Amino acid sequence: MLLITFLITAIIISLSGVMMPGPVLASAIVEGHNDRYAGTKIAVGHAFIEFPIMFAIFLGLGYIFTYNWVKAAIGTGGGLLLLFLGWKMIEFGKKGRDEEPVLRNPWILGAIVSASSPYFFLWWATVGASLIIKAIEIGFFAFILFTIAHWLCDLAWYSFVSFTTFKSKKFWTEKTRAAVLSTCGILMIAFGIYFIISAASFI
Repeated sequence: MLLITFLITAIIISLSGVMMPGPVLASAIVEGHNDRYAGTKIAVGHAFIEFPIMFAIFLGLGYIFTYNWVKAAIGTGGGLLLLFLGWKMIEFGKKGRDEEPVLRNPWILGAIVSASSPYFFLWWATVGASLIIKAIEIGFFAFILFTIAHWLCDLAWYSFVSFTTFKSKKFWTEKTRAAVLSTCGILMIAFGIYFIISAASFI
C-alpha cells in the first residue's frame, strides 16, 4: 500500500512539472507541426539526459547540481543554445508548410533542450531528489518503478502535445501557423535570456 501511495504521489508531482510551459513543450509543439510522433521522439531524447541524473541522485551525486559554478555553466551554455533554437523556430514559422523541422532530429532536440535548462537540473536536485530518497526508503524496486513512471508522464504528455498539434494543423491558416511557431520561438529566446541572466547571479 505504501508503494502504491508513493507512486500516485510521485506521478502527480511529476505531471505538475512535466506540464509546465518550457523549452521542451515549445519544441514538441513546433516539431509536432510536421511529425505527429515528434513528442514521443523528444521524450526519448529527454530520457537520455534524465535517466543518468536519476541514477546519479540514487548514487548520492545529486549535490553536484546545487553548486553555483555548475548552475552558472549550465545556465550560460543552455541559454545560448535556446537563443539559437528560438531563432530557428521563428525562421521556421516564416517558411512554407513543407519545410524541414527545426533540427531535423527530434531525438537530439529532446536531449538538447533538456540539458539546456538549469532549472531542470535544479528540480531534480531538490523535488526530484526528495522523491528518489523516498523511493529508496521503500526499496530499490520502488526507485525503478518511479523512474519508469516519471518518464511515462513525459512520454504521454509530449506525445499528446505533438499529436494534437499535427492533427489540428489542417485548421491553421498561414498566419496562424506563423504566429504559433514564432510565439514558441520567442518563448524559447525568452527562456534563453532568462537562463543567461540567472547564470550571472551564480558567478
